[in-house]
Amino acid sequence: MTSLLARIEHPRDLHDLSDEELQALAQEVREHIIDTVGEIGGHFGANLGACEIAVALHSLLESPRDKILWDVGHQAYPHKVLTGRRDQLDTIRKYGGLAPFCAIHESEHDIMGAGHASTAIGYAVGIKEAMRRGHGEDGRVVAVVGDGAMTGGVAFEAVHQAGGLDTPIVVLLNDNGMSIAPNVGALSRYFNRVRLNPKLWHAREGFEGGLTKLPAGIGAAFERLGPHVKESIKAFWAPGLWWEELDFAYMGVIDGHDVRAVRRALREALAAERPVVVHCATVKGKGFAPAEEGGLEGMEKWHAAKPNSISNGAPAAKAAKPKGAKVAPPQYTQVFGEALVRECRADDRVIGITAAMNSGTGLNILQSQLPDRYYDVGIAEQQAVLFAAGLALQGCKPVAAIYSTFLQRAYDQLVHDVCLQKLNVVFAMDRAGLVGDDGPTHHGAFDIAYLRCLPNIVLMAPRDEAMLVNMLHTALVYDDGPIALRYPRGEAVGVPLPERPEVIEIGTGEILREGERVALLGYGTGAGKALAAADILSDRGISVTVADARFAKPIDAGLVAQLAAEHELLVTVEEGVLAGGFGSAVWETLSDAGLAPRILRVGLPDRYVTHGAPKLLHEEVGFTGERIAERIEAAVAHLTGVA
Repeated sequence: MTSLLARIEHPRDLHDLSDEELQALAQEVREHIIDTVGEIGGHFGANLGACEIAVALHSLLESPRDKILWDVGHQAYPHKVLTGRRDQLDTIRKYGGLAPFCAIHESEHDIMGAGHASTAIGYAVGIKEAMRRGHGEDGRVVAVVGDGAMTGGVAFEAVHQAGGLDTPIVVLLNDNGMSIAPNVGALSRYFNRVRLNPKLWHAREGFEGGLTKLPAGIGAAFERLGPHVKESIKAFWAPGLWWEELDFAYMGVIDGHDVRAVRRALREALAAERPVVVHCATVKGKGFAPAEEGGLEGMEKWHAAKPNSISNGAPAAKAAKPKGAKVAPPQYTQVFGEALVRECRADDRVIGITAAMNSGTGLNILQSQLPDRYYDVGIAEQQAVLFAAGLALQGCKPVAAIYSTFLQRAYDQLVHDVCLQKLNVVFAMDRAGLVGDDGPTHHGAFDIAYLRCLPNIVLMAPRDEAMLVNMLHTALVYDDGPIALRYPRGEAVGVPLPERPEVIEIGTGEILREGERVALLGYGTGAGKALAAADILSDRGISVTVADARFAKPIDAGLVAQLAAEHELLVTVEEGVLAGGFGSAVWETLSDAGLAPRILRVGLPDRYVTHGAPKLLHEEVGFTGERIAERIEAAVAHLTGVA
């Protein structure tokens, strides 16, 4: 540990350091992140770009009385290092370790929980307005927001409100031209023009003054016209016009890697007692050559680092695979991406849509092979769904590939703009179930419950990669409203993929294994867990039937009734919350039919599940073949005792 960083136990320890020492401290923080994250893995590039910003903020503010709000949290590792968690950084994203994003339970300096983008400004307005009304301790409020997060609609809504209320907050815009993938849209192009042309700010002032000095009375005429001409000139030159029209004072563009410059701008912004944006230009991956020198591709590649990917500050050499090593199954995301390309080639109506997650959803494959069939709307899930609705109204077959957890952000559009109008939109929900290291903000635990209650929608989930290919095809030939399929993160099962995808009859399940006493009905990954439990129970003398429901809506009522009638116990297995989930759908179906069988529901608990490797999380919540078998054994023993 180098000397300056070793002395930092609390943010107040920065207050007596000189600008030169703070600049050196920022570099030490950067080196600590490179060394640590390069070994354990985690969010990388955005954190390297925010070291000077974090140091500047904590050197001026009195956290936690003053509030620093970090949007998303991809950029908050330097903040964690400076707020007493330096020596725990090597536990980040690990089971039982530091949270991957800011978390209010973890530190008094984490003012808001984060994980989804574009929320910090809204929090900031609420916190400062509460302070103005005399609630809680008064303090200064700064929201640190990336330029990628500014493509999210809720950020615009918060800026609009803050300007209208004249709320004295500071928005520090950390502009590195990237989110996870290169930013898209008009706002991104605007930020790029400003960021790459900082002389605009000074040039506008010089141009405005020069007009008043023109000869032959022309300059005097400009002076007499006054504010109207000045506003027109300002509109032509000013990089901060968008902010200023919404009643924010604009300061920029500041070199976000110059601690002295950032501190100077922040002092002025905090003293202004009005809404101010401080626009800082930074480099994603600063201090790590492969990210800095690799352009957009390098920054995207190093958004996150894999464990042991960096050695001595440089990319580690890839270990050679042992001869004869077993080939791992493909990732579900890759299978989906390649299947979507095939569907696009077969039907020119099919279009892929992502909300700033091209590689995360597998749509980077479509982007590469058929770029004219690919759209990225930015971090704007609501617009992704509305855009898909518009395409569907015109006869297209849009596929909105959005993580289960992020689709929550567009719920009104799901209800009002797609399901109500019964539009042919396909929702491909990656990261269904417990996703692992990103934790509760990213677990896809709720989609079965929040979609099942909507009229007109069909819900399905594959048990393996072959079924995923068939279900995507089924969704695209379906022509009677919206249809959604959920699938997990990570490696698939390892079954052969179909040469030609097949259409699955809507609302039909499939019996996978015949038995007698107990019936297990799995949905999605639940089918695999049911099969694993069945193997264990068979070894213990309990005969089990296993079926794959395939659909959560509509339920295969005939299959469900048959399983309930022919077995002592019916067990539903799903990787989602039980309240309102697949098991509830089975119980409702049987109850509506006048049946009252004994049902055991297996799923995720009624709480937010922590972060960690999926295997550990599945063990914690009892979503393993062994734990399911234990519960069934206990239920069967109880039934026998009752009998």
